[in-house]
Amino acid sequence: MLFESICRSSCLCWSLGDAFDVRLRRHITFAKRVDKPFSLIYSDKYKVPNSVCESTPSKLSTYRILEPGMILLEKYVSIKDQIDIIYECEKWAKSGFFNHCDHQNGAKCKVMNMCFGRNWDPNTGYKERYRSDGSEPPPIPYELVSLVKAAVQDAQAILKDLPSMHPDICSVNYYPANGFLHLHQDRDESSDSLRRGLPVVSISIGECATFLYGDTRINKKLKRIFLYSGDVLIFGGKSRLIYHRVKQISQYTSPVQLVTEFGLRNDRLSLTFRQF
Repeated sequence: MLFESICRSSCLCWSLGDAFDVRLRRHITFAKRVDKPFSLIYSDKYKVPNSVCESTPSKLSTYRILEPGMILLEKYVSIKDQIDIIYECEKWAKSGFFNHCDHQNGAKCKVMNMCFGRNWDPNTGYKERYRSDGSEPPPIPYELVSLVKAAVQDAQAILKDLPSMHPDICSVNYYPANGFLHLHQDRDESSDSLRRGLPVVSISIGECATFLYGDTRINKKLKRIFLYSGDVLIFGGKSRLIYHRVKQISQYTSPVQLVTEFGLRNDRLSLTFRQF
């Protein structure tokens, strides 16, 4: 009896230890790599703008309707506003808020990410309220909220069925020259947000990105567009759950003013806004 009790105790200890080890490995797989502060711009070109997004487009830029509920507003964000946005992100990059989010399968991600409004990462979604350092993400600057709402309203003048949205999450991705994103859907938001088709709004700054999208996971059947600096891509309604990916970044395609006057590196920023 004593031997059986010892065996059962040993098995229990092994099981608990094994379970803990599995949880630990899972935690390590999901963890963000801790990265050092870095700069989005060359230091000798650094200039401080007066404010964030002081201006908005005086008239609607050219646009392309891509799908029902999906539209591309071309060159929508002015150079002035792009510089203001870069400066806002630069403050947090130099404070160490950007991290690499590695994939569940252990693959290393070249893209760096930070969030305004809510904490989010591609592996755990919105489950963790706090960042890995214990801090909460900073609030979305109200100027950015106003810019996004203006873009949605302009898009609604063209797409009558596009729902309104109030962004409470902004995911900022920093793409180096060799950066890309795998095919995915933006579906971590609440069931109510997804059911209503509240749109995703993405602002591109810097180098041009090759963007693939469609209603299938088959790469050969995906459609392709190019996202240039200042473009705003909106997809909601029937297109809210499209599959999409960033295939590659094209170097030396940034607006001259961002590189020569402000010193932006030859990389890309994207700011993606959603309502949880």
